[in-house]
Amino acid sequence: MNENIYGVGQVNAYIQRMFAEDFLLRDIRIKGEVSNCKYHSSGHIYFTLKDAGGAISAILFRGNRVKGLRFPMKDGDKVVVTGSVSVYEKGGTYQIYAKEITLDGAGDLYVRFEQLKKELEEMGMFAAEYKKPIPRFAQRIGIVTAPTGAAVRDIIQISKRRNPHVSIALYPALVQGEGAVESIISGIMALDAMGLDVLIVGRGGGSIEDLWAFNEEAVARAMFNCNTPVISAVGHETDTTICDFVADLRAPTPSAAAELAVFSYEEVAGALTSVQVRMQQSMQMHLQKDRQILEGLKRQMLLLSPMGRLNEKRQYAMHLEDRLQQTMRRRLDGFDGRMRLLAERLEGMSPLKKLAQGYAYVADESGHCLSSIKGVAIGDPVQVYVRDGRMQAVIKEIDEDVAWKKKN
Repeated sequence: MNENIYGVGQVNAYIQRMFAEDFLLRDIRIKGEVSNCKYHSSGHIYFTLKDAGGAISAILFRGNRVKGLRFPMKDGDKVVVTGSVSVYEKGGTYQIYAKEITLDGAGDLYVRFEQLKKELEEMGMFAAEYKKPIPRFAQRIGIVTAPTGAAVRDIIQISKRRNPHVSIALYPALVQGEGAVESIISGIMALDAMGLDVLIVGRGGGSIEDLWAFNEEAVARAMFNCNTPVISAVGHETDTTICDFVADLRAPTPSAAAELAVFSYEEVAGALTSVQVRMQQSMQMHLQKDRQILEGLKRQMLLLSPMGRLNEKRQYAMHLEDRLQQTMRRRLDGFDGRMRLLAERLEGMSPLKKLAQGYAYVADESGHCLSSIKGVAIGDPVQVYVRDGRMQAVIKEIDEDVAWKKKN
């Protein structure tokens, strides 16, 4: 008896590893009918794939929808699912994780598509060096598409809205079914001979069978040999055809092709107005700058002319004169102060001022000042000068020892 006991998660994990190690289940294609198809708000698609012998759960994750599903899948569709079969461990269920879903019967077309794509790519028909630039200001637009339907209507409406002056040449072509290939080629050749600015070749969306005319080598070669730049606008954004690789530019939709081919008249007019304003502003700035330069040169000429140089010398002389007057004024002010000081000092030393203070001036009979008793003798006449007059006197006594001398 086996005593090993396993948990549910362990068993599911073991089974999951078995599925993962099976080479067949890692890349398998299963054919069946779609049922219980649910588009989840997350973007994932859950459905059941069944046939007379059984059923299997399936899921297409949101990240694989753009390239893996090219039609609106619904219950009852006969499809071929390419993906891997694995186990959902938490639920203990297995399901197919789809990578690509095609309608049953379209598988052979995809094989042909990939083969032709590889052949033309090896021939260099997709090379960037052969791509012609789309004119930025195309005036004459050629359209190869069905004369009725949303595609041509959208292209014409958008083209006229963007530029009401654009000229449009429409070649009404068959875009699917018998004769479509020849009709598309004739349209490309006819419009190319008209010397237009750009061609739009395309149609609205559809299944791979509906779009197959644009996957034919003859159409691809006609587009490659066209001298006029060609924009491919086949189907919806998720649809891809051989013509998309050969064309000079691929548009995700016919409406987008019109946006790419026809310039916006209003945008260009607005841009030109903006350029005009900038040019005027630039011209004004340059003119103002030139005026300033001319004014500067004019002043230089005036300064360098004889009259200008004479005026400059006069102004310089006036400046020197002002400086000289200021210097003389400062020196005179200094001398005036010194004179006042000397006058005050002189006044302090004036004999008259001394006489006014009670002193007297004594002179001999000849008028010579007597500053010592040795210059006179008793009986000599002298003259005594005081503040308000002169007196005549005679020396009566001479005494060397006087009280005031001792005091001093």
